[in-house]
Amino acid sequence: MAAGSRVLPLAVLALLPLAAAVYEDQVGKFDWRQQYVGKLKFASLEASQGSKKLVVATEENVVAALNSRSGEILWRHVDKGTAEGAIDAMLIHGQDAITVSNAGRILRSWETNIGGLNWETSLDTGSFQAAALVGLPEAVKYVAVLKKAALSLHYLSNGHQKWVEHLPESESTQYQLLYSRGTGVIHVVGIVPQSHLNVLTFNVEDGEITKQVRVAAPWLGALQGSCAVVGEAVLVCVDTAARSLHVCALDTEQDMRHIPLQSMELEFADDFQARILATQPSVTSASRTQFFLQLSPSHFSLLQYKQGLLSHLRDFQQKPGSSDGLPAGSTLEDARRQDSLTCSNQTYNINLYLVETGQRLLDTTITFNLEQGGAKPQQLYIQVFLKKDDSVGYRALVQTEDHMLMFLQQPGKVVWSREESLAEVVSLEMVDLPLTGAQAELEGEFGKKADGLLGMFLKRLSSQLILLQAWTAHLWKMFYDARKPRSQIKNEINIDNLARDEFNLQKMMVMVTASGKLFGIESSSGTILWKQYLRNVRPGSSFKLMVQRTTAHFPHPPQCTLLIKDKETKMSFLYVFNPIFGKKSQVAPPVLKRPILQTLLLPIMDQDYAKVLLLIDDEYKVTPFPATKNVLRQLEEIAHSIYFYLVDAEQGKLSGFRLKKVWKNHCTSLNALWMDSGRFPSWNIQPQNVPEKPGKPQSKENCILLVEMVSLEDKIQTPPAFSLQDLSTEESWEVAIPTEVQRIVAVKGKRSNEHVHSQGRVMGDRSVLYKVLLQLWVGFLSLNPNLLAVVTESTDTHHERTFIGIYLMDGVTGRIIHSSVQKKAKGPVHMVHSENWVVYQYWNTKARRNEFTVLELYEGTEQYNATAFSSLDRPILPQVLQQSYIFPSAISAMEATITERGITSRHLLIGLPSGAILSLPKALLDPRRPEIPTEQSREENLIPYSPDVQIHAERFINYNQTISRMRGIYTAPSGLESTCLVVAYGLDIFQTRVYPSKQFDVLKDDYDYVLISSVLFGLVFATMITKRLAQVKLLNRAWR
Repeated sequence: MAAGSRVLPLAVLALLPLAAAVYEDQVGKFDWRQQYVGKLKFASLEASQGSKKLVVATEENVVAALNSRSGEILWRHVDKGTAEGAIDAMLIHGQDAITVSNAGRILRSWETNIGGLNWETSLDTGSFQAAALVGLPEAVKYVAVLKKAALSLHYLSNGHQKWVEHLPESESTQYQLLYSRGTGVIHVVGIVPQSHLNVLTFNVEDGEITKQVRVAAPWLGALQGSCAVVGEAVLVCVDTAARSLHVCALDTEQDMRHIPLQSMELEFADDFQARILATQPSVTSASRTQFFLQLSPSHFSLLQYKQGLLSHLRDFQQKPGSSDGLPAGSTLEDARRQDSLTCSNQTYNINLYLVETGQRLLDTTITFNLEQGGAKPQQLYIQVFLKKDDSVGYRALVQTEDHMLMFLQQPGKVVWSREESLAEVVSLEMVDLPLTGAQAELEGEFGKKADGLLGMFLKRLSSQLILLQAWTAHLWKMFYDARKPRSQIKNEINIDNLARDEFNLQKMMVMVTASGKLFGIESSSGTILWKQYLRNVRPGSSFKLMVQRTTAHFPHPPQCTLLIKDKETKMSFLYVFNPIFGKKSQVAPPVLKRPILQTLLLPIMDQDYAKVLLLIDDEYKVTPFPATKNVLRQLEEIAHSIYFYLVDAEQGKLSGFRLKKVWKNHCTSLNALWMDSGRFPSWNIQPQNVPEKPGKPQSKENCILLVEMVSLEDKIQTPPAFSLQDLSTEESWEVAIPTEVQRIVAVKGKRSNEHVHSQGRVMGDRSVLYKVLLQLWVGFLSLNPNLLAVVTESTDTHHERTFIGIYLMDGVTGRIIHSSVQKKAKGPVHMVHSENWVVYQYWNTKARRNEFTVLELYEGTEQYNATAFSSLDRPILPQVLQQSYIFPSAISAMEATITERGITSRHLLIGLPSGAILSLPKALLDPRRPEIPTEQSREENLIPYSPDVQIHAERFINYNQTISRMRGIYTAPSGLESTCLVVAYGLDIFQTRVYPSKQFDVLKDDYDYVLISSVLFGLVFATMITKRLAQVKLLNRAWR
């Protein structure tokens, strides 16, 4: 018996579908990955004509090298996504890249050819100010790091510290400027705002302070931007108020000389702080005597300070409405050129000028165009080099406001471009592609009854002819492509030939990024088909994407609505667009005058098949969109079935509300439940006969919503009998969680498009354990849509007193169905809420391990009401089964698979910090797994309980295609019940298909069509021969 019990778990585990494993020939066939680096923070282009790489450091804490000829990533290092991994400075010398990160605590050197780490050293704590390479007359040997109170010098070869010196008067002086020009000394400049400057001179060899000068500067408030070093260590500062410059030689002078600018007729912009931009070609030589003085956002003057004289060389003024970007200076000591950027009507020109005279070089213009109304250039990096004929050549790297990178070469050819905003995807939806002309004809093959019998017959004939023509063209294309080599066959996907495939596996992925840029990406190849930049989106805004109308309602175009909410002002606006072509919809969204608290997407549609949005503002006024007569009539019919809830995490309150409509002569209540999918908001609506409850909503100024709501005002006039101003809300319940003990960290409902195929589980004794189900109007089964999973975490951070709590609540009544606490546990918590179960993961502080806890809800062996579910008619609480498991890794993201009919087994898709995605069968997290197997458990195929959940490499659905810094996983159903589409996003994007129960509805890829066809033809031929032989035999017998 003991041996048999040990064999049983292995046998049952062998029966589990392992959907993640792929064969070698399937790699890249159904999946793709796109890697990004993020918005550039620092960039360095090699100064030679044959250079093949450019080294970048980004705001996503990434150090990488890009191929300058194709834009592909040669190598990439991703640091921590927190402030500890932030890159503060990057210096390039030869084949070494020096980076300072973690607020000046870590100094690293990278080999730029292969991306290897040369060395790494830890620095003393202190506020980082600046870093610079320090050279002697013969070579660059050191790197200096300036902190708030100390200056340290390190060897460039190994990172060892040569010396460190504390800065005098560091408590009152802000040391911000570091300068060296290869003379064996280092200059450090500090400022006491509105008082004076402290200039320190250090000896490179021993760190001794050889000179300390105090320079009066009562008009100066900061060094950054206002001061720069030009020429032979001359400090130049601008005084915007006095319209003048102040200069001081760091080596010889102790006072600043005043130089008025009125004589040069320079126009300073009002309310703009002028800035100075200077360049130093080499750390072993002095800075250029020429420098830029920025007088306004679009006005720059090229000045020169040489031998004590200031001269004006040239003005660079962009036209009104042009780019706000700076003309970033990038020069070579040999070419000694200066670049400038001008634009007009989204057409931009880059010109090269002689920095010594300000004259423009002929035949050096690069002209490029950007989309009308799109993003403007924000950063410009120039790679200048001398050609073989000693003429000047250059390439330009342009970064726009929407984080797009463009690499240009003369005379304006775009060598490559990268959409780096896709490194910050914040919202995602998948939309079905439209039907082809032939498929649309097939939909209306029989015509309409009003056409008559003859008309319907002719319509069918024409539809069949169109299908025959399409089939013939498809056969001809197959025959034509078969004659070509595989490498020459082009299967390009563009927006004109988009069409739904046979199994609806090809979809349009609509992505919204943090920069305010929208993308339409074809799911099977990752091709960007359209993109749209929203210029009026401010940094830090939140987004919510909703699909109001799909492609199923031809000839009406699909429609998506995007809500953008400003982080500071809390004001919102709507953007309505076509998700297939990316064009702005003709439906004009209203101007939202109040902050939006919540959006509610109802299952009712207007006459154009667009789902209705209910929008609630901070005054609890409700507006439907679109507000047509048909919509208002439907709202009146389902008014008794709409509830929603609000979460105030700061106050620890969950409040339930219902909509209320006040008529002129009588009252009618609207009650509705709003559910949140947790990742991308969606809702389930179930009509209920709910009696109206008295009450009045209370004002909540600091309401923190896990899901927001959208507000729309249609321009169609509403009849006075149903005035929009009469829609209001009414509080129906409130649950308070003491904030001094615990805080709310997550609230999650179920997805609206989730379907459940089975009403219960058949147990070993042939009885049925029923789930809590209801019958929806569309004919599918779904579980209690009102169920909310609320996760809390203790405010006490001591490892002995921390805990994680979970509450299962009814969103209509506020009733707590179940609650449990995991003691000595803390977050971060990742949760999945699907069907009748909830799985959440946390960190066990006592055992120091990650754990899963699973909850499953059952109604019992008998159903209370088999036809409908009502939150107000639930006298018996459901049975809750709970079990915990040990997981050997932390988790970055988690989601459950979803299919069209809900027949396929569920898998949990778990994103690991390593970048792998684990497909874990839900059966392994079954709370009914028995400790001791019985006959009934064997009958149910229950796996014997084991506390450990192992990670098997064959369950990784992305094999070696890791996703760096994964933030979320999105799943969508396909036309095949066996197939679920998966998109994982973070710093990278990965798309694939998973088959939780294997492909039971599709023939395998290695299906031997030739063998089967040969056997069939052989059988037919043998049958014909046998028949002929039988006839001959019968004929011969008849002649006897």
